[in-house]
Amino acid sequence: MQKKIVFVLILMSCCVLGITGLQFYWNYKNYESVVANFKKDANNALDVAVDREMKQRRLQLVTEVKKWMNDPAIVEISCDTNNKEHSTAFTIKDVVPYYADEKADQITMGISSFHKKVGKITPEAKAAFINHFAEIVKADLNDATVHYYTQGIGHRLEKSFSESRMNSENFVKIYKEELAKRQISTSFKLNERNGNNKNFITNKVNTAFRKPYVNSMVFASLENPSQYYLREMKWLIIGSVLLIGITIFCFYYTIKTLLNQHKLVDIKNQFISNMTHEINTPLSSIQVTAEALQKFKPDEETSTKYLDIILYQTRKLNELSNEILENAKLETLNFKTDEQVDLKQVINDVLADFTTELRISTNFDEGEFKILGNKSHLYRSITNLIENAVKYNTSANPAININLFNAGGNICLSIKDNGPGIADEFKSKIFDQFYRIPTGNMHDVKGYGLGLSYVKKVISQHKGSISVVDNQPSGTIFSLTLPA
Repeated sequence: MQKKIVFVLILMSCCVLGITGLQFYWNYKNYESVVANFKKDANNALDVAVDREMKQRRLQLVTEVKKWMNDPAIVEISCDTNNKEHSTAFTIKDVVPYYADEKADQITMGISSFHKKVGKITPEAKAAFINHFAEIVKADLNDATVHYYTQGIGHRLEKSFSESRMNSENFVKIYKEELAKRQISTSFKLNERNGNNKNFITNKVNTAFRKPYVNSMVFASLENPSQYYLREMKWLIIGSVLLIGITIFCFYYTIKTLLNQHKLVDIKNQFISNMTHEINTPLSSIQVTAEALQKFKPDEETSTKYLDIILYQTRKLNELSNEILENAKLETLNFKTDEQVDLKQVINDVLADFTTELRISTNFDEGEFKILGNKSHLYRSITNLIENAVKYNTSANPAININLFNAGGNICLSIKDNGPGIADEFKSKIFDQFYRIPTGNMHDVKGYGLGLSYVKKVISQHKGSISVVDNQPSGTIFSLTLPA
């Protein structure tokens, strides 16, 4: 049996360790994955945000070009059909020459998508040409180049192109949107490093139009990935910890149950052994006495003695069975505690019915010691305690002292003896059912481990408590505390 329990405990320990290890390993791998994705997504979001912000600035430049084209004070747009194909050709000319000693710069081009033949510029033709020209400029800007189609337009565009810088406020908004798309909700700062180096720093990205010849780098400082993981995955982590805790608790509870079952088996075997000794003695006496009556046909006086022996041993068996039954009842049923019980009178009644050569002294304080309780059970409980003090007192000059007093609104009863006492290792066990202090194979003191268990149950149902301490220099003190 012991080997089976050890084997089961080893298997369960391996199972619990395996589950706990797997949980920690899974959480660690999840941590690595979340941190890696956090870093990758933060860098990717920065790249996309820079592209979006630069695209917006290029569109702003294209919008400016459209405004210049629509301004007759800056450029003059005309068209004619004086060419071989007689298709519409558009001419853009600076109104004011960029250089004073030169003629105004101009350029002529056609639009393949414009099929109408127009000899004179019209609002529709002008709008079509401006949109077409804006698309050409947009393509140039995407390649980070500025073409001087005319000196006036070219220089204006070159100046705006060179002076264009990232708008930090707008970029912060864009970067937040990109982080949100990747399900990253965290604060960040641009181009700032934390002094403790715990924050995550993204890669640097160039926001200048003329990269790599011009550098205007931007980077973001985000919260520490480990803090981010703990914040985002806290419920998952709490769930894992709870699962591990529940598993360990179940393991502990199962082990405790197995050990308790094993302990109950030992207690049962010990109880059977004690009961065998307790029952065999009176049964043997009854059997021998009955056989003597049957075989020898004694006179009336001898027969009376034999019958007294049989009756005495029968009463002992009856008391034993009654005590076992009373203990069994207390496990499932509560008794009434509505009688007015005078503890002083109960103790006197117990001592009056007690026959022993030991010296028993009493010390009762003045006043009444009445409680609401069950007189019968209290009587038996006090009897058990005094019987134990008598049975186990092996002192050369045995003595028992009973004190009854009030303390803190409670009634206290202490029963002191000067016997061998109880070892500290057994003090917490003596109130367990069927428990007896081990004495090897010696059974010089009769008992079956029910008395103190019964006393504790009775006192507990009276809302009281019982404790045991050493009596100096030798012996034991059993103390009962009951609510007045």
